Amino acid sequence: MKKSIKKDLTNNTDIKLLVDSFYEKIKKDNSLSYIFSDVAKTNWEKHLPVMYRFWENLLFYSGTYEGNPMELHQKLHHFSNLRPSYFDHWIELFNSTVDELFKGKVADMAKQRASSIAAVMKIKLFPQAK
Repeated sequence: MKKSIKKDLTNNTDIKLLVDSFYEKIKKDNSLSYIFSDVAKTNWEKHLPVMYRFWENLLFYSGTYEGNPMELHQKLHHFSNLRPSYFDHWIELFNSTVDELFKGKVADMAKQRASSIAAVMKIKLFPQAK
């Protein structure tokens, strides 16, 4: 059996595959799914296109994303008392999804940017946890 060679993230189709695959994991995850289903009551038809634009902007500098993820997470934290460990687990799921699907410079950048985002979120949401 021939092993398929992974390619790098190169276009919007790749972003969609990454985001869709990642959120399928989130929806099934015991520790994170309730935040999306019960707390945020995520409308996936609206949320996923926003995430496509978010990652397109972060990785391809598309300029298509407008929003304030920090503000949204602060509101979620107010309603559900998020924990630093949730962000650590989010990173594990995100990185494993990237690694399962892609390999290359942009894939590495996606993981680095996700780690940076999680770190900033943790610093801002949990300033007492040093």
